[in-house]
Amino acid sequence: MSKPRKKSKKILFILEIVVLLLFIGGLFVYGQISAKLDKIDIQETDLADQDIVTNDQAPQMTGYTTYALFGLDHRSKNEKLNTENSDTIIIASINNDTKAVKLVSVYRDTLLNVKDDTYSKANSAYAFGGPTNAVSMLNTNLDLNITDYVAIDFNALVTVVDCLGGLDIPLSYAEIVHMNNYCVETSEETGKSYTPIELPDPKPEDEEAIVDTYHLNGVQATSYCRIRYTASLDMGRTERQRRVIQMIVDKAKKAGLSTIFDIMDQVFPMVKTSVSKTEILKMIPAMIGYSIDETTGFPNDYKFAQVKGSVIVPTTLESNVLKMHQFLYGDTSYTPTQDVLNRSAQITNIAGGGDVQDTAPAVTDTPNDATDDSYTCREIHPQITAVRTQVMMLITAQTQIMIRITPETITAQIRIIPETITAQIRTIPEAIPIRIITIIPTEKMIRRMNKTSK
Repeated sequence: MSKPRKKSKKILFILEIVVLLLFIGGLFVYGQISAKLDKIDIQETDLADQDIVTNDQAPQMTGYTTYALFGLDHRSKNEKLNTENSDTIIIASINNDTKAVKLVSVYRDTLLNVKDDTYSKANSAYAFGGPTNAVSMLNTNLDLNITDYVAIDFNALVTVVDCLGGLDIPLSYAEIVHMNNYCVETSEETGKSYTPIELPDPKPEDEEAIVDTYHLNGVQATSYCRIRYTASLDMGRTERQRRVIQMIVDKAKKAGLSTIFDIMDQVFPMVKTSVSKTEILKMIPAMIGYSIDETTGFPNDYKFAQVKGSVIVPTTLESNVLKMHQFLYGDTSYTPTQDVLNRSAQITNIAGGGDVQDTAPAVTDTPNDATDDSYTCREIHPQITAVRTQVMMLITAQTQIMIRITPETITAQIRIIPETITAQIRTIPEAIPIRIITIIPTEKMIRRMNKTSK
């Protein structure tokens, strides 16, 4: 009888030791995480102090926690972006019971009331008044009551992906072309390297079709997320962003503690949030159970119009907000408030004065991949300096131009968009308002450029 008792006591003692070690280990991990959270720019009082605008008549989203996620573009070379447009706007809804997460990307060019009855592209709301105004814009246009946000620099994405060892992403021919273009600037901005992906040969007839799966590092994955000049435009861009977020979440769940700590050390200094340290620490034990369920873009139904540039017009805001609430919260009883109805009518009225189209116009509002939102003439290579000088002479107060290099034809020419006129540089009079200019070098020039760069 004594031997079984002694054995049971030994087992109990061992269990106690294990529990104690786990407890001590847990405290250590907790302490490590707590210390690393201090690196985040936590703005706990921002929203309260600056009176974020909420809609008291909007549904309270009971049983869900909703955050606004903003991706900020801090490219140092582009002065226009010093105002911090939030080119990525994502609404994240967490089901508190199931831990299922749903994501809705608000298209950056969506025509909304961004501040004080100023109707413009949604991404400008952040520039008008920081995260407080951007969250207010979401609340007042979409019948939401969001009180917390997370803002992160695009460059942080490079670090996260590299820490996780890269991502395997299917790419189309068009995506490879644009991603390689974006990689040049992303690499310059972050100081991190990449290897350009070689284009498939021969070129496929359908450039939008997936050609293969490629292992992308941080520079490449971030550049992939920036692409918006394929046939799918910004709709495709936001879908790529959500796909990458999904991949990061899945891979982070399987990562070791050292990898997670490494990400925290490097990325947290690039994060700004209104969520308190205490709230974050409370969420951490449950995070392992979170899973991204479904994702979509907003608006679901839309047209295009030329209103302060090319914008996306919800058709209508009222019906799109209704669909969004059903998607995020499964709320079949929701009806849009009067505020949404008023904004919906105003958006329709404003867009009615523009050229509303069922499909996007030919890329009339787009600069090249490297400069994105910039409308400046950029010297691509010394070899085309003479051509660039001629182009600069054409700039007037009404002219916005861009230089794009492509080897697809053998003549140097100017293409005027949206007009269909194509002519030699020297034949273009100064009076013609040029929206986008494409400079196409000869094959001989391209060979010289390649030789010089080696």
